[in-house]
Amino acid sequence: MPPVLLSCLLLAGCSNGSSSRADTSGKDGASAAGPSGTAVPAGAAKIPVGAGPQTTYTVQQQPPAGSCKYRYEKGEPLQDLKCTPGATSPAVTQANLASTICRKGGYTKGVRPPVAITGKEKRLNAASYGVTGSLSDDEYDHLISLQLGGDPNDARNLWVEPADPGHKPGGGVNNKKDPVETKLHTAVCSGKITLEAAQQAIVTDWTTASSRLGLG
Repeated sequence: MPPVLLSCLLLAGCSNGSSSRADTSGKDGASAAGPSGTAVPAGAAKIPVGAGPQTTYTVQQQPPAGSCKYRYEKGEPLQDLKCTPGATSPAVTQANLASTICRKGGYTKGVRPPVAITGKEKRLNAASYGVTGSLSDDEYDHLISLQLGGDPNDARNLWVEPADPGHKPGGGVNNKKDPVETKLHTAVCSGKITLEAAQQAIVTDWTTASSRLGLG
């Protein structure tokens, strides 16, 4: 047997340049398989990560009074991107959805800060956004909702969300953002979209999140 051929057999290092198994890896070796609607826009800013659920919550410092400005899309209020970029909870990941936000029996109640904390934060955040008067129709909203793995009490993830256009004064909190969050939560838990894609769509523009992810 020729020496070169013998060396190849011993080292098992010779290849004919083909493989009997198809390459199923994506970029950087990551699995290419996964739910649809997972693409995060190129150049999208990385969402900050908060401290996660706490045994005891404390009132968080808010942006300076008057420093935050609302944006509007077809009359619907959007957050100030600098004041409220959103923040995710490190306790919720794509790998543990079944034991966190998608578990039977619910998740949000066990991590939500008490009203004694959020009530004070709401008043402070209203000043940040220049909101005056009654706040009864304004929601102190988690930009990335708890059911989408948002951080429970990071100031970057909470904002005073004004009532929708046409809302009857004194009618209480009833925002169109809430059903969007529920739709995305259902899609995440059913595997249609990834957690990261849902979170990124919400912080970008909640009014277009469903269409951006192909959910109608």
